[in-house]
Amino acid sequence: MIKGDGDMKLLRIDDHQGFYLDESNNYVSIDKVTKEDLLRLVDRTLAEDAEFDEYDGEAIKNPAHQILYKSIYEKLSGIKGQKEEFIDESGRIYLTEYEKYREAPSQSEAAV
Repeated sequence: MIKGDGDMKLLRIDDHQGFYLDESNNYVSIDKVTKEDLLRLVDRTLAEDAEFDEYDGEAIKNPAHQILYKSIYEKLSGIKGQKEEFIDESGRIYLTEYEKYREAPSQSEAAV
């Protein structure tokens, strides 16, 4: 485990290995990633201006790290690229539900 430094990248390549930023802001070997870590990385990608070291198969020597890092990098990069679309879509869903709620008569009004 490597203690995070000033550049809070969510994915980082260092010493020919892939790392991800955990909940304590420590870099952990990419082969230790869990489902919960992945969900947190997605949340952080949507909530922050996420940064990642670009995938480079030559920079990562471990084949397992190459596969995991590439897959996670591609998914998070795609999400980052669609961030505004996700935000707009969730806003539309929220607005639609809010308008339905606002227009529906309350139970106390319906009983009168």
